[in-house]
This record gives sequence, C-alpha cells and structure tokens, in this order.
Amino acid sequence: MKILLVNIKELVQVEEEPKLWVAGKDMAKIHTIKDAFLLMRDEMIVDFGPMDELSTHDLDNYDVLMEIDCTGRTVFPSFCDSHTHLVYPASREQEFVDKIKGLSYEEIARRGGGILNSARRLHEMSEEELCASALGRISEIIYKGTGAVEIKSGYGLNPEDEIKMLRVIRRLKESTPLAIKSTFLGAHSIPMEYRDNASVYVDQIINEMLPRIAEEELADYIDVFCDTGFFSVADTERILEAGAEYGLLPKIHANELGLTGGVQVGVKNKALSVDHLEYLGDDEINVLKHSHTMPTILPGAAFFLDLPLSPARKLIDSGLPVALATDFNPGSSPSGDMKFMQSLGCIRYKMLPEEVINATTINSAYAMGISDGYGSIARGKAANVFITREIPSYQYFPYAYNSELIETVILRGEIQ
Repeated sequence: MKILLVNIKELVQVEEEPKLWVAGKDMAKIHTIKDAFLLMRDEMIVDFGPMDELSTHDLDNYDVLMEIDCTGRTVFPSFCDSHTHLVYPASREQEFVDKIKGLSYEEIARRGGGILNSARRLHEMSEEELCASALGRISEIIYKGTGAVEIKSGYGLNPEDEIKMLRVIRRLKESTPLAIKSTFLGAHSIPMEYRDNASVYVDQIINEMLPRIAEEELADYIDVFCDTGFFSVADTERILEAGAEYGLLPKIHANELGLTGGVQVGVKNKALSVDHLEYLGDDEINVLKHSHTMPTILPGAAFFLDLPLSPARKLIDSGLPVALATDFNPGSSPSGDMKFMQSLGCIRYKMLPEEVINATTINSAYAMGISDGYGSIARGKAANVFITREIPSYQYFPYAYNSELIETVILRGEIQ
C-alpha cells in the first residue's frame, strides 16, 4: 500500500536525525513543516517535506495508489502509550462510588477490592472472553490516535491466570495493527492468602511464573508495584534480578503512594521507566539524572484518584525527560485517551503543548523500548500517523480537551 498525504497544513514532530528521547529545555521544541507532504509505502515512512519539494518524477518510482488532500489539517505521529492494563475482566464502577463516599484507594484494597477484585473476576473468564473484551478497548484507543501500546498482566496473581493474561496479550499482538509490548506484572498486588507472608508469593513469582513465561516467550518486560502496602524494595529487587536472568528489562510502578524507594531500586536495576511518581523528592531526581530511566507520569490516575500531582515542571527544569501515559485500567484510570492525557499535562502539570507532544510520542516510545522505530515522523520509521480535522494550530489539539479532532488514522501504512 502506498499513501501520499498532500497539502498538509502542518506536519508535526518531524525528525531528520531521529533521537531516542528529548529532555529538559529541548522538550519545549518540536520541528514542524507547514504546507507539507508525507509519503508512506507499505509499513514505513518514505519521505516528507514542503509541498514545493514534492517531485512528480520521484513519485513515479513508488506507483502511489492513494492520495489524500490534507488541506487545513494537521498530521501527527501516532501516540505511544507506554503504561496500560487494558486486558481486564470488567469495569469497577462500584469502587468509583465508594471513592465518592470517601473511601481511600488503600481502604478499598484492604477490603478485597481494587486489583484483587479484578483478579477474582479474571479467574472466572476464559482466554477467549478476555481477548474479546480487550479487542473492544484496542479499537477504542486506535481511533483516539494510539499506534503503540504497552500492556501489563497483573490481574491473575497466580501462575495459570498470569499466563492466561499474557497469552491474551500475545493474541492482541498477532491480530491488531498496533505495536504492542507485553509486561509481566505478577507483582501487582499481594494475594489475600499471602498478606502475612509476602515472601512466599514472591517465591512463587520467581520459581513458578517466570520460568513458564520465559519458556513461552510471553513477556518483553517485567514490572513490580513497589509502594506502600504492596511490594517492598527488597522484594522488588529479588523479582527484578530474577527477571533479568530471563532477559526481561524492568518497568516499575513507583512512588504513587509515598516516598518508598521505588525510583532508586528501578534505576539501580536499569529500569526502562519508573511510572506514577506522584511522590518525588530531590534524591529521586538526582538518581534519575544519572540514569537512562524514563520518568513516566500517569495523569489519568492522579486525576481519577485525586492524588498529588507528579512534579513534571521540576523534572523538566532539572534537565530530565518526561513521558506521559494513560494507565488505562478499570480501577484508577478507566480511559485510554492520550489526547486527554496531553490536556491534563498542560492544564494540571503546567506543561507546554510542545512538551506534552514530546511526552506522548518520542519519550513514551522510549519508555516502551521502541523509539528507534516509532514516536516521530522520520524516514524509515513506522507509518503510524493520524490526520486531524481542520484545526487552527497544533496547540489547539490539547487545548480542545473534550473535542474529537482525529479524522483519519493510518497504522502500518494502512487506513483504519
């Protein structure tokens, strides 16, 4: 399939020399081309530039099959959502009501709600049922502009159900146009039967789950919820070290509920990203400065749970990069809308439109290990883009926080 986009009002996030991420002051910069063209062939971006540089002679070599006039429209690279839990059995709106009545996240978890609630329901569902429900969410995020997504297990909490989840994620990889990375999160919560002896469950993760997951090649990464009331730093380190023996890079849930050492243990174990970061001090920032770990903020979770805001401005002003992701899950962030995450980034975290664009494309691509092929408009990268409706500027995209502005989605060089 060959697709040529012409008369693009503005082509956003263009890179002549692709970068792995952008940090600090550079996050406020993006390269765009006005009155542009974009040529895609098969699954790749072939060329782009100003319309007056588009040569008919060059097009003869590509036998273009489809031309789309983008007059008045802006073209962005597809979002990369680097943190989701979108394979889950059912919604949890009753807990939403409980929160309105004043119960805290920790109180709901202590009564068997939260993650354990989803684990009970997941146990009763077949792989086919889980896959069917997840495909609906996949379709939703595709048409909201996401072209790459990381999906975690973590609602199984026993060997059979964790493997069931990871097999569903593998099926999604094979049956959808999204680029999908799979993360093993057996250490998402401590099952009730192990609450008095978490180390026994950690042993099960290490000795029973990991070998089977590795044998079936079901995961790209490993994750641990290292936080108050969940897994300790010592338990986290044991799990990450065991995962490393099977070639699984870490991605850490860190500091959502307190200053618990999650950032430090993540950096020590060369985590690709540390995610949440509602609680962050100078020590954590200094550790991140000397690492290749991406600080990842999940605005949807803080919004939905009314948590303290991660210090995005302090991170950026310290010279660090920042990624944004949805945390799409039934309990604390029931939305996979990356456009809304951009709006929250601007409104609540005081990030510039340019900063949230970088945070939801190139930096979030790095946070899922794919920034060499995704996250920007560059020759040789995946042909994952979306075309907006007519909008006045790229700044309008996060500004109009509740408007449906995406008109056409192209993934792997095919219109969806």
